[in-house]
Amino acid sequence: MTNSKTIIFIHGLHENAHSWTNWKPFFENLGYLCYAPNYPYHEGKAVELRQNPNTLLANVRMRDVVSHYTEFIDSLADKTPPILIGHSMGGLIVQKLIQAQKGSLGVCITSASPRGVLSFKWSFIKSNIGTINPLKGNSLFCGSRDWFHYAICNTLTRQESDAIYENAVIPESRNIPRSSRGIDGKIDFKMPHAPLLFVSAEKDHIIPISLNIKNVKSYKDKNSITEFKEFKGRSHSICVQSGWEEVAQFIEDWILKNING
Repeated sequence: MTNSKTIIFIHGLHENAHSWTNWKPFFENLGYLCYAPNYPYHEGKAVELRQNPNTLLANVRMRDVVSHYTEFIDSLADKTPPILIGHSMGGLIVQKLIQAQKGSLGVCITSASPRGVLSFKWSFIKSNIGTINPLKGNSLFCGSRDWFHYAICNTLTRQESDAIYENAVIPESRNIPRSSRGIDGKIDFKMPHAPLLFVSAEKDHIIPISLNIKNVKSYKDKNSITEFKEFKGRSHSICVQSGWEEVAQFIEDWILKNING
């Protein structure tokens, strides 16, 4: 349980904190103190980053991103562990931070999975192979509009998907998802943990709902809270597509249920 009113939003791959543009004021209006830090070398406007990305990004691994958020949390004046809300790879980072006892509650929205939790669905393979392709070395990955529509926005029209792409998609380090499959992405599933909520999207291609369910079922401590919620008809773009407010309100209700006193 927690009495924290601080929320840290953690974005996923191929994007930056711009993805929380609607969520941050939504929760601030409910009385929360909200932060949305960027991953290393992700700061800036999407269109400019696509044209001129920082080449240092290519060497960033998942452990570097986790350390980045750990340092941010440790720098806060309020030492009460914050509430953590992450989308996609941000959901796995939430799991890592909760394991390190850096958060009082964790919400993992269409979360990337930890090491050893795998999917063999074609949509998962097709959506992810371009990023982690070992033949591409340390080059940056920036998916096409076709890829984005299939992997992220498959329940939206192409026009809607392209509009999101223009404002949000940035080049990404291939080494973040690659390293998440190794030691960087390891979770001790037997360890007691702060309450975790996993939110899944029924039509998600890049993180299928079956993968989220495997992730939830991997947690074994019977005295720890691990809950699951599926939203019908949504894709991986659940945080920005029409109806995102319903998802945010469900999460706020879950937070209130787990706030102490």
